[in-house]
Amino acid sequence: MRVRATAATAALLLAALTACGGGDDGGTEAKGRASATAPAVDCMDENISQADWMAHCSDEGAEPGGDSTGRQAAVLEFGESYTWPDGLEVTVVDAKVFTDHDEDLLESPEPGNTDFRVGLKLENGGTEPVALDDLSLIVEGATNGGEATFTLFSNGSQPLEGRLAPGVSTTKNHDNSIESEYGRKIVVTVQRNSDDSSLAFPEFNGTITD
Repeated sequence: MRVRATAATAALLLAALTACGGGDDGGTEAKGRASATAPAVDCMDENISQADWMAHCSDEGAEPGGDSTGRQAAVLEFGESYTWPDGLEVTVVDAKVFTDHDEDLLESPEPGNTDFRVGLKLENGGTEPVALDDLSLIVEGATNGGEATFTLFSNGSQPLEGRLAPGVSTTKNHDNSIESEYGRKIVVTVQRNSDDSSLAFPEFNGTITD
């Protein structure tokens, strides 16, 4: 009885699979075609699902050649330049130890920290003025972690502020302090405030020098 029941069950399963198989061949193939030809996800759509955003738009989940390739940061070295679509070009020129503290303003080096100044060059190759205070920097240690603290030393300070007219270039700087234990190799990320969520933020690698 057990053998006959097993055989009967197998026959029923085989019949069911055969009946479904005719639809699977076409159905599976059709699904494959639909997936391959599906329209790209619109990363600017406010109603996009979290799953689609993670799969197609975030830096972590984006597929090669997907919609988020424009979001991926350019990785550069000090002295190299990055140009945004509107023509603004930025170069992290260098990062140098800062020692010219103004004692009259009670500026002084903090024990265990390295004070340094990042030098920037900016050129507006576009057709519209650019607000420089839309730019900001994140400076991180590139060896064993650590993040620099933004500060402002008075002597020689040229902060990111004002507007840059078309066809004009300028130099600015950004003052920082980082715990010495994190070393002198750093990564400088230049961020830009914009309504364009796909705007890339370039990263510049270099070393703090004396």
